[in-house]
Amino acid sequence: MKPQYTGLVGDVGGTNARFALVDTQGHVRHLHVYTAANYGSLGEVIADYLGRTLNHKQPPRAVVAVAGPVLDGEIEFTNLDWQVSEGDLLAQFSFEAVELMNDFAAQALACPLLAPADLRTLGPALRGAADCPMVVLGAGTGFGVAGLARSERGDTAVATEGGHAAFAPSDDVEVEIWSQFRARHGRVSIERLMSGRGLFELYGVLAGLRQVEAPLVDEKAVMDAASAGNALAGETLDRFCAILGAVAGDLALSFGARGGVFVSGGIAPRMADRLAAGAFRTRFEDKGRLSAYVAEIPTSLVLHPYPAIIGAARQLEMLERL
Repeated sequence: MKPQYTGLVGDVGGTNARFALVDTQGHVRHLHVYTAANYGSLGEVIADYLGRTLNHKQPPRAVVAVAGPVLDGEIEFTNLDWQVSEGDLLAQFSFEAVELMNDFAAQALACPLLAPADLRTLGPALRGAADCPMVVLGAGTGFGVAGLARSERGDTAVATEGGHAAFAPSDDVEVEIWSQFRARHGRVSIERLMSGRGLFELYGVLAGLRQVEAPLVDEKAVMDAASAGNALAGETLDRFCAILGAVAGDLALSFGARGGVFVSGGIAPRMADRLAAGAFRTRFEDKGRLSAYVAEIPTSLVLHPYPAIIGAARQLEMLERL
């Protein structure tokens, strides 16, 4: 007997689109990853996936986590030339119900469900305060932020565009970094630095400050060179981790995230050892009169490869109850 599926879940970022099915026991099955740039729309990817897995049949509901703000059931992707609404998907696929949600809001829903093996502690091993907010943040194609409000009535994800808040330099080097980014881009957001593109641009700025050549061609080359011992690439990653820690601490204060701070995204797992051993936690706790407050907040690196899929599946369960 073939398994029955309660819904389709997806996670669509600026680079990859991931889709899976949720069976009647709540298990996520048949996950497939697509290169988003190879498709002209979200609908094309969903049609391909349903054809691949269900011979164009479809489950009754769908929850798709998307990279960008969802306004009135519609998304215009921040880092992808797509625009889609829940109504469009209902019309194209005849789902009974469709929900688009911010991808980091989906990750926030997943955080309480992640097993110890899915996480790596950054800094001291601490226990988050029960029923207190959590926050998840991460760098990839862009920079995402979401909160999780917790109470005895249940969890509520809080979608934000916190990655577009302003970057705040913390020392003279970062003031110079900010100045050069401002000369190129105008206003300097967190995402300008805390993203793949930002990491590579940071490498070039530091090369100029050190008056050395910068021969590497992209952020992947910078990360590979740092692993091989290249001094400038290593300095770039160390500075990236330090700024990420400062940003994470600011967000912990903003959300009152005494339940824990979770670092995810495509970049952080590739520099896990530097995050664990470097300035990330020092800068996280360096909050002046509030340093003692953030020192009690646990920080974790998310190692699970598909947290937004887990969160979308949790939202699907909530959708089924309506």
